Amino acid sequence: MTDTQGEPGARAAAAPRTWKWTVRDTPVGPLLLAATDAGLVTVAFHARGRTADRALARVAERLGGGPAPDGRAAAADGHLARAADELDRYFAGVRSPFTVALDWSLTGGFAERVLRELARHVPYGTTVGYQDLAVRAGDPGAARAVGAAMGANPLPVVVPCHRVLESSGAIGGFSGGLETKRALLAMEGVLPQPLF
Repeated sequence: MTDTQGEPGARAAAAPRTWKWTVRDTPVGPLLLAATDAGLVTVAFHARGRTADRALARVAERLGGGPAPDGRAAAADGHLARAADELDRYFAGVRSPFTVALDWSLTGGFAERVLRELARHVPYGTTVGYQDLAVRAGDPGAARAVGAAMGANPLPVVVPCHRVLESSGAIGGFSGGLETKRALLAMEGVLPQPLF
């Protein structure tokens, strides 16, 4: 996973930024992908209608701008193409890490630290508990904050919050819905495939 900014919490200038987006059909439903020139900035589940509109509005609000006109933000186009290719390979069962550059602009602080730890050290087909992830992120008492960070993850699947489980082994929550989390974990061999 390529990080596009030095230290967690580092941010670009406050000037509006250009970005591009697309919707990609996947086995877990349509995913909205948005990227800046720095990297992939968001992935949103169930990306049709109002859900897609809300995801796009959130990106516009946080980045202070709107999608780039055609012919601009060529790097964003490249990041979108790379993300789409890597997601296609992921959903085809290819066990390789995501290498698309990530733009962490939609997160920060402890949540960003936790998400970076998750992206770097919880590979395909493995899981981690909320408590263990809190310890790895340097704050053993922050298991609930880890849960909040997972719920606010702007880059699900690529930053694999579906791999975070309760300490009891229970599946826990998921912003994309529990059915989606189960499908992703089954695809990675962590849970059995559904019978129907």
